[in-house]
Amino acid sequence: MGAGMQNDTGKGEARIVTDTLEVATTRVGVERRFLWVSPTYARWAGRPASQLVGRPMAEVLGAAVMQGLEPFIARVLAGEQVQFERLVELPGVRRHWINWVYIPTFDRSGAVDGWVSTGFDIQAQKLAEQQKDEFLATLAHELRNPLAPIRNAVAILGRKGSQDPEVAWSQTVIERQIDQLSRLIDDLLDIERISRGRFLLKKEHVPLEFIVDMALEASRPIVNAAGHHLSVLLPSERVVLDADAARLSHVLTILLKNAARHMQSRGSISLSATVEGGAVVVAIEDGGVGMDAEREAGVGLTLVRGITRLHQGSIDIHAAPSGQGTEVVIRLPLSRGAAAAPKPEPYRPARPGASLRVLVADDNRDAADSLQRILALYGHEVRVAYDGGAALRLGAEFHPRVAILDIGMPGTDGYEVARALRHHNGPQVMLVALTGWGQEADRRRASEAGFDHHLTKPVDPKALNELLARVAAGR
Repeated sequence: MGAGMQNDTGKGEARIVTDTLEVATTRVGVERRFLWVSPTYARWAGRPASQLVGRPMAEVLGAAVMQGLEPFIARVLAGEQVQFERLVELPGVRRHWINWVYIPTFDRSGAVDGWVSTGFDIQAQKLAEQQKDEFLATLAHELRNPLAPIRNAVAILGRKGSQDPEVAWSQTVIERQIDQLSRLIDDLLDIERISRGRFLLKKEHVPLEFIVDMALEASRPIVNAAGHHLSVLLPSERVVLDADAARLSHVLTILLKNAARHMQSRGSISLSATVEGGAVVVAIEDGGVGMDAEREAGVGLTLVRGITRLHQGSIDIHAAPSGQGTEVVIRLPLSRGAAAAPKPEPYRPARPGASLRVLVADDNRDAADSLQRILALYGHEVRVAYDGGAALRLGAEFHPRVAILDIGMPGTDGYEVARALRHHNGPQVMLVALTGWGQEADRRRASEAGFDHHLTKPVDPKALNELLARVAAGR
């Protein structure tokens, strides 16, 4: 009797909580009928609780909604706790994002007899995330735009071939800093994608040696410029990872560059790897002044941690065993799949091709004019337009073989220009989007508009000329 009363009291207290909080709670049986609903859920559904209890979910929510919920229902009925987000349209909440949690319930024999669901309105959070996404994308766009003419101007200086060593040194510094700023912009966006679960890895069976080679190639200019000695020791046996080679090599690149920056010139950096059980352990040690991992975990290290975690790996940063400097240790699981994919053929620059007629359209005059100048130095015939309308008129007169278009031009934007050029010039014109908008959605929209390539500012003029050379060669 006492136990029963205590249990009833507990149920009553729980009912007070669910009736008071702004949480939509339901109890659903295994046959998918509502056994109980909270006042908040009833308000969301736009009906009294008495009209919901005992009715099948499908009658209340509709067949289309139930079809979307079935995968989650199947999991909870299998005994799993499930959490997911859905855009809900109910009379009482209209079109809102809701975070749902399904928790299985069990009968006395231990069999699942239904579930309890709780729903939290996260519409404000979603709007804030959307605003943050838009802010970061706009920030990246605004930062990339001025970098484009700077990179083009430096490339022009390089093509002029000044013999002054101070000028050559200055060009190298500017180019290196442009690369660093561009990489920081990309890293900021990558960190945001990781935090939102939207960072996609393209995994394949990759030799560790290939990943390390990519990182050494990317980091060696900074290491060599400081006069550091870099030693590399890899396992004698073949080590294969299930990894996104580009992303994982970027992790090692960041760590090698950090090591180079935390030392005075002519220091020592070592990269070693060993196989321990079912994992490879990569250690990067420098002989610098040491690094407080928590204090100095900036954009680069934040990205390193995120990418490593997505590869089911771990990272540890501590004082080097020698007592001076820092050691970063990354542990990554070995591949359990098939043999590694063959190592890609080394990059071979395309041979210079014939002169092409190139249309450049960009409302940023410095970007357009500097690109025109560098492409002309490469031997191409280039015309420039500073808005979409002018690009359309010039395209009809000039009949370009290649059109390099900014997206965000006033009036007629790059998408409209691309569609019109494709319509009037056919497939023989190659359309290149050269823009500060670099999100996956931007690339998808560019492809839908008919662009053949989507390049993010500031593009390397040499790489762009390589692309034009392949066009001229018919590839």
